[in-house]
Order: sequence, then C-alpha cells, then structure tokens
Amino acid sequence: MKTRKVIVWFRQDLRLHDNEALTEAMELSNDIMPVYVFDERVFKGKTKYGFDKTAKYRARFIIESIQDLRNSLRAIGSDLIVRVGKPEEEIYELAKSIRSSWVFCNRERTQEEVDVQDQLEKKLWSVGQEIRYSRGKMLYYTQDLPFPISHTPDIFTHFRKEVEKFVPVRDPLPAPTNMQMFTQPVDVGEIPSVEDFGHSDGHIDERTAILFKGGETAGLERIRNYIWETENIRKYKKTRNGLLGESYSSKLSAWLSQGCLSPKRIYDEVKKYEDEHGGNDSTYWLIFELMWRDFFRLMGKKHGNSIFQKGGTKLQQNPQLSDNLDLFHLWKEGRTGIPFIDANMKELNATGFMSNRGRQNVASFLVKDLKVNWQIGAEYFESLLVDYDPCSNWGNWNYVAGVGSDPREDRYFNIISQAKRYDPHGAYVKHWLPELSHIPHDKIHTPDRLTEAEKKDINITLGADYPKAMVSTSRWTR
Repeated sequence: MKTRKVIVWFRQDLRLHDNEALTEAMELSNDIMPVYVFDERVFKGKTKYGFDKTAKYRARFIIESIQDLRNSLRAIGSDLIVRVGKPEEEIYELAKSIRSSWVFCNRERTQEEVDVQDQLEKKLWSVGQEIRYSRGKMLYYTQDLPFPISHTPDIFTHFRKEVEKFVPVRDPLPAPTNMQMFTQPVDVGEIPSVEDFGHSDGHIDERTAILFKGGETAGLERIRNYIWETENIRKYKKTRNGLLGESYSSKLSAWLSQGCLSPKRIYDEVKKYEDEHGGNDSTYWLIFELMWRDFFRLMGKKHGNSIFQKGGTKLQQNPQLSDNLDLFHLWKEGRTGIPFIDANMKELNATGFMSNRGRQNVASFLVKDLKVNWQIGAEYFESLLVDYDPCSNWGNWNYVAGVGSDPREDRYFNIISQAKRYDPHGAYVKHWLPELSHIPHDKIHTPDRLTEAEKKDINITLGADYPKAMVSTSRWTR
C-alpha cells in the first residue's frame, strides 16, 4: 500500500503542523508529491465590481507563505511542486503523468473553491483516481458537534453555549520531521513574484501596525511572541479594540486565513499558557474569537451562497441600498471628510490591514449612512485584506448590514462616539491623516465644526487641504 504514489494538494493549509491531509497521506504512502497551484483566476482575475481578486498585499503574503512551505519541506527531505494555472487542470495533468492513486487535500466549502475541487474530482475519476478530503480550517471537528450542520444555531451566543463546554478540541497533529523525496522526476517550478500577477512590489507603508510576513515559520514566531515572550495575551480583552501598534491584538488572522497556523495549535498554546501562568478573561477571549471563526464557517456551510447575496443569510434585501459608485469611491479612497472613517480606509489602502474596530465602523458608515450596497464593500475588503477569509469577511459584512446573524435589529455605529472612545486624542487619525495634525484633539473627529477663526488659526481649508464632510457630524453629536 505504501508504494503507491500520491499527491498532497496544499490549498489554504500552508503548513506542516496539524495538517490532516499531509498526515493521512504519509500514513498511506512513502511516495508523496506536495503541490501548490497559484490559481490564475484568483491571482489575475477581477471581482464582480472590478477589483483585483487578490491585490498585492495578500498576493505578497501568499507568495512568502509558499516559499516558506517549500523551505520547510526541503528541510525534511521533500520539496514543493509549484504551478500557475487552474488547479483542476494542473493537478490532473500531474496526477495523470505520475500515475498517482490519490490526491489528498483539505476540503473547502465556499462556491468558487467547491467548483474547483468538484471539477478536479471528475477529471481524476476519468483516469481511475480520486480525491481524499480532510479537514483543516476549524477549531472544532464538525463530526464532534452536538448538531448537524443544517441545524447550526444562527446566533453566535446560542452556538457558543451549545459547544464550548461540551465539545472537546482535539489535539493538533504533529509536524512531520522526515519525508522521502518523491520518486518521479518533475520540474518543481518557480515561485512567481507579485510583478508576475501585475502588481507593484507590494511595498507596505512604514506606518503599518505590523509587517505581516507570510508562512508557517513567521506565524509560529508570532504565537511565541504574543503569548509567551511579551505575554500580551494577558491583556488582550482590554486592548483588542486598539488602533495603533502591533501589540493591541494578536494579529494572527493573516496566518489563520492561509492556514499557515492551525486554530487548534493556537488553542493548544493558549491552554499551555493557562496551565503555566493561569487563565483570565483575556486568554479566554482569544479562544472566543476562534469560536467566531468556526461559527462563520458553519454559517457558510449551512447557508451556502446566501452569504454572498444581497439579502444575506436572512434572505431579506434592504431596498434602500444602491450601487452608488460615486459615494463608494469617496469611501474607498478615504475622502469622506469624516476623519475616523478616512484614517481607517487610508490604513487599509496602504497596508492591506485594518483593525476589527475600524472594519465595523467603516462598514456601518458605508451601509447605514451612505446607503451603499454592502456587497461592494465586502468585495473591496476581499481584494485588499491580507487576512481575507471568505466566510469571516462575508459573514461579518452580513452582520453589520443587518442581513446576517446579528440578534439585534438595525445595529448602528455612532461614528463620533466610537472615534472618541477608541481614539480619544486623535492619535490614530493624525497617524494616517497628517494634514489634520494641528487640529486640537477636542475637534479632531469633527473638523466640519471648526469655526472660521479656528480654521484660519491652524491654516486648514476644508475642501482643499481635507475634504468637506459627506455627512454632517452633527448627526452623531446631537
């Protein structure tokens, strides 16, 4: 049995630790060919509204992750085959040429990924081969849950209460320490650059909160730094809504999104830390956030393409929302005249990252104040975010737009109240909007309410030095 040739198709599981597909392949074969395909539709394609499907920041992160994966495989005696094209064609041709028996991969659940794996499966059947699916994205195994997927509670709190005290988290699988090189001579392929996908060099603004480096190695280092070296995890719940610097939150989302880190590995590290140093609300809250990721993935499994549709999982469209691209572009470019919104959008555009607090506010502003179709904002996030994950991104936009899993009706963010609470002295706004650096902190979030004398004193002209407000800030300060 172990003499059979097999392929391990890496997808959003770019790691050696806790990789079920790789582990199962190694149990059945000593002749394993690891493969990654840069899907040309994902790296060169456009979204419905014309954005790059994968903009330069995430493309750079994935390229770094693939290089790190190749280095890790080479260190244990194997290598990584890299191709650019359509996975269902590239992997089929490899499988046919080496006469493999199986293709192992971790199953994906959203439509574009499902279409690819289904097409590959049909092609493999035609030559007597098959796909063997594994799991790799979630903290909990679906078979361990106390309900079938179709009965997953639509409210997170209900889901959490049914799961967290009753369903154990399985131990992460160990990373292999040795692999034999595959026997079939095959061109391993070159890893492309961001320029190969039509982008600039992927430079990230030096003002970024954190410089994300792709790959399992960097992800594991981030765990060590955040949990063990700095022990910033002890204050996570208190600081998680911060806006500046790398320590206010774990920043593990990018590595989770590409599977450079396993959620089970993070959970295991937190539990080890609690065993040594004791737990608190903050250590629990990091696990709480991992449960949110599982919840959104289960919503994607349960509701399918509804999470991408205008009516969301509630199947209820808001007739007030329009595809007003003029308003959208002002929002996208950070030219709304509302500093807290503009600063967050400037950060996203310059780095591919934005805090969770920022995401909620800019999404609420686009949908609830500008009345712009939330799907356009979700697509823009899909394009730019380094940590883009289909279920989490679209699930959160469903939530903010009022068409998803939010138990509250018509949730609305008071932008000025939020700005004053989370950026009380305007440090974040001034970090990303230096043109406002001379505005006193009591007016930094409401420049449209400066008097003529104040504008003259600080030498600022609204409409020239900084945009006039699209929406009067008085609506949030009455």
